[in-house]
Amino acid sequence: MTNFNVVPNRRNPNNYNKWTYYPKDVLPMWVADMDFPAPKPILAALHKAVDHGVLGYELPSLALKEVVAARMDKLYGWKVRPEAVVAVTGIVSGFSVAARIACTPRKGVLIQTPVYNEFHEVKNNIGVPQLDAPFIKHVNGNILSYEIDWDIFEKQIKKAGMFLLCNPHNPLGIIFPRKDLLKMAEICIKNNVLIVSDEIHSELLLDDNKFTPMAKLSAETAKHTITLIAPSKTFNVPGLFCGFAIITDKELRERYEKEVNHLRLHVSSMGLFAARTAFSGDCDGWLKELRRYLTGNRDFLVEYVTKYMPEVRTTIPDATYLSWLDFSQTKIEGSPFQFFLKNARVAVSEGRIFGENGEGHIRLNFGTSRKILEQGLGRMRKALQSI
Repeated sequence: MTNFNVVPNRRNPNNYNKWTYYPKDVLPMWVADMDFPAPKPILAALHKAVDHGVLGYELPSLALKEVVAARMDKLYGWKVRPEAVVAVTGIVSGFSVAARIACTPRKGVLIQTPVYNEFHEVKNNIGVPQLDAPFIKHVNGNILSYEIDWDIFEKQIKKAGMFLLCNPHNPLGIIFPRKDLLKMAEICIKNNVLIVSDEIHSELLLDDNKFTPMAKLSAETAKHTITLIAPSKTFNVPGLFCGFAIITDKELRERYEKEVNHLRLHVSSMGLFAARTAFSGDCDGWLKELRRYLTGNRDFLVEYVTKYMPEVRTTIPDATYLSWLDFSQTKIEGSPFQFFLKNARVAVSEGRIFGENGEGHIRLNFGTSRKILEQGLGRMRKALQSI
């Protein structure tokens, strides 16, 4: 059994991470990594590599690609050939490469806002237009939910070369239902738009929720889809910078690989070692315990906000360890991020970096111990009461 109530001290002054970015009295609940140690099998694999002594160049092996393909089959019954797996240095570089081959100054990237802040950087990094398809927001009491605005989606897709999907969604925690995936795929294929599906949180499922990869829907959908996955969020090894693009269409894959090679996006040897162990199944017991703990943290957060901060609205995420909170009905003037940093000494993520419709909101990371989560929420509650 893993004790997720105990987290290591990350306040090493020689390291620069979310715990040392702000002064010592600030609780960091922003960057999307967890405070838990990686699973022991991964740590053992890394120790073995270090103990060997030679830290030379490593290339993605056929054995590693077979492990990734087997993982897709085990989780979803998705039959993927090993050659369809392309190693990348992470999800952000993965979708940036896709934008380079799919977008032009006249055909941009479509995103659904509010969404992961790095999605918003594609327009700057690649030099292509950004097309927003904001979600429709619903409020029931103090619970937030979101749905796709199909009219806007269909209008914007006509100007896109690529649709960048986040599923499960960051920061909203949505697992899109099959009917929505089918409709999005149909619209994209009809308009000859490449689908790039960021599925990095696909194994961080809460409750007993299930997940279906976009490319698993049909052979036709797979032909038009690049699927991006990584062990980094699920097994808390983001600093090793290793991910995978799964591209079943040979021509599309060759174009993608050519661009990866052109940019010299070499994955670190330690990232490759960790990924092979993460996807082997050796860490699945740990993952089951983690999901249970994160589900408990999510429930604690929702209950706490409902009871002690009734003017605050919150999502009930189906996946991830990220909560989306709306403070627009409170007495806070200006940015909630700045307010809580100053008055609660809690660092969260500024809602506006996820899109214009994120103003008045924050993203909060509950991938930490229950004690730290309760402490952070307590500070925020006290700050709100002081207004």
